[in-house]
Amino acid sequence: LDINSRDEIPKVLMGLQHIYTNQGVWDEICPILENITPEGVDPNNGRQGMSYWNMLVLATLRLNCDWDYDKLKEMADQHTSIRQMLEISILNWDKAYSLQTLKDNVALLTPEVLGQINQKVVRHGHQLLGVDETSEIHARCDSYVVKTHVHFPTDISLLFDAVSSVIRLLSRICAEEGITWWRQHQKNIKSIKKKYRKAQKLKHSTSKDPVKQIKRDEAIRSAYEAYLFLTDTFMLKATTTVDSLRQSDYEDESRLLEIEGFIAHAERQIEQTYRRVTLEEKIPHDEKVFSIFEEHTEWISKGKAGVPQELGLKVCVVEDQYGFILNHWVMQHQTDDQVAVPIISATKEMFPNLVGCSFDKGFHSKPNQKRLRGLLDKVTLPKKGKLSGKDKEREYSDEFLKAKRKHSAVESAIGALQNHGLDICPDKGLDGFLRYVAIGMLARNIQILGHLLQQKEKNQQKRIKKYRKTWEENRKQQAA
Repeated sequence: LDINSRDEIPKVLMGLQHIYTNQGVWDEICPILENITPEGVDPNNGRQGMSYWNMLVLATLRLNCDWDYDKLKEMADQHTSIRQMLEISILNWDKAYSLQTLKDNVALLTPEVLGQINQKVVRHGHQLLGVDETSEIHARCDSYVVKTHVHFPTDISLLFDAVSSVIRLLSRICAEEGITWWRQHQKNIKSIKKKYRKAQKLKHSTSKDPVKQIKRDEAIRSAYEAYLFLTDTFMLKATTTVDSLRQSDYEDESRLLEIEGFIAHAERQIEQTYRRVTLEEKIPHDEKVFSIFEEHTEWISKGKAGVPQELGLKVCVVEDQYGFILNHWVMQHQTDDQVAVPIISATKEMFPNLVGCSFDKGFHSKPNQKRLRGLLDKVTLPKKGKLSGKDKEREYSDEFLKAKRKHSAVESAIGALQNHGLDICPDKGLDGFLRYVAIGMLARNIQILGHLLQQKEKNQQKRIKKYRKTWEENRKQQAA
């Protein structure tokens, strides 16, 4: 491996190589990976799959290099260093991975298993740095948004997604069963899209003439009502089709349940759009859904300049002073102040020598100030609002200001995570999101481990070079 390379691939491979060749570390990680084997599966029988080591290598490379599965397959089949790291010998050099094999095996990794492996990797990284159980760990805690792979949601666009999904799924089932009810499904979707585009393009009038304003509002209402009427008609037909399939003893109940889920989404969007446009109601935020495919998506407004809102889930990370990610927490319908104590409690259990942590004002609450001081010796948590005399004395102390200045370094860690895959999650479902984030945290720590080893090797090479130069100069002087 090229120790002078600035690319992430050699760094990740160097970290993985060190884990595998260090028997003490690999002997701890391998039993953890064995827990991902599904129940009732005999690893000694059936078609050839993938070793635990190959799963770990490919999963961390995919996240750290921000690859999709097609890119991962190409690199696993063609990149010499990666194939050597996957233990592919020269006698079996024509071996290639199936795309579905990559997806299925990487999906076996669970957030719990990845969290345990991450803890082992961080501990070993600390050992390389000379950090033992008696050394103090000081951390920095902050949150950011990992976006989901969704388009910007409007009530009529979500309705179109739901209705078109219902029609496509039903047309496939009906074609398989010889039913002709949805033989014109493509024409049906086009007619719905035509109504959708008309409603989408109409904007409220900017004219000061009240007659023109009323006329435009009526045109918008008419376009929306035509769109809602057409979609409602198709959903009634879809419900009738599903009932008919059940009465005909259709076997695949899971496909019918999926269709019914999309029908429920469509009915909700029809109702909300009617209330907003016709009844002129304001839809409460907690009733809204921002994606029918990634239902866990949240509308997050952090108040950042130029970023009015983000669609995804917030992730809280705890980074130590050496750059390792000690722990993370995916926040579902939670704010920063609600996760401050739980994430520090969990991190403290994994790393008992954690003695201090810094936060920003978003994590502040009176209970948090009290409970965090019971967990940590040094808590750097600025208070919101006006400061009392006691608060001023605490926040203007040299120790508090020093930790507060260092806290901004966590933004660098977040930027690195975003640059190495944890910006947008392409995996589907909440389980896929949790797994994707967990792999990303582990991949980042393995890269940091590889970077430490790379710098150690470069320093050693410099010392050898300097020694040789000195030795040659001394030899020349002796010869003279």
